[in-house]
Amino acid sequence: MDLLIKTTSLETEYRVVLGGDIDAFTAPKVKETLMSLVTKPDINRITVDLEAVEYMDSTGIGIFIGIMKECIQRNRTFEVHKLSPRVERLFRITGLYDHIAIRKGESE
Repeated sequence: MDLLIKTTSLETEYRVVLGGDIDAFTAPKVKETLMSLVTKPDINRITVDLEAVEYMDSTGIGIFIGIMKECIQRNRTFEVHKLSPRVERLFRITGLYDHIAIRKGESE
């Protein structure tokens, strides 16, 4: 499936909607998009909607770990919300679920 990336700017926050598959083929685009937001000045928060993500492999997990670490270093909030059942299961199996900020519904 094709990768969907949609970003929305809200003052000091960026919201990103991802959809499709996040794997070794599509991961570089996801990483590029998220890193470009993390490095923007005056950004305090990045939220990522994963409801439409149908598949994610270890490459995708690695990206989220890296982005989370970058946000911590830059004193930014990074959270994901509306995880698809498959992604939630993957986050739980890998232990990422316990280390990343997750919201069940819409971001606030």
